[in-house]
Amino acid sequence: MSDIKTQVQGLDPNVRARDVHGLAGKTGNIYEVLCIITKRSKQLAIDLKQELHQKLEEFAVSSDTIEEVSENKEQIEISKFYERLPNPVIIATEEFLKDEVYHRYNKRRKREEEEDEFLD
Repeated sequence: MSDIKTQVQGLDPNVRARDVHGLAGKTGNIYEVLCIITKRSKQLAIDLKQELHQKLEEFAVSSDTIEEVSENKEQIEISKFYERLPNPVIIATEEFLKDEVYHRYNKRRKREEEEDEFLD
């Protein structure tokens, strides 16, 4: 997986209204599109969270006393950088619109559709 931070550098972090019919045109069903985007955004959120924790652990200072609470400027800067990144849902939506998200149907779903056609 490539670095998420470099992919989203030029991405607008603000939420925008979308054409529902344009989104649904790729799969034929808006609910399928929402499911695809939701699953991808969960993957991105997990990846970003793991990456953030790894970066913060590099600067973590272990102290034995509870009284010593100090601010680490590097940790604060890293946290602010990740807070400014676009929401994972925005990233996933842009990936879907650019056809960068791979999705497929399970065989079970195809069988159910074939059975429905047979019964009609």
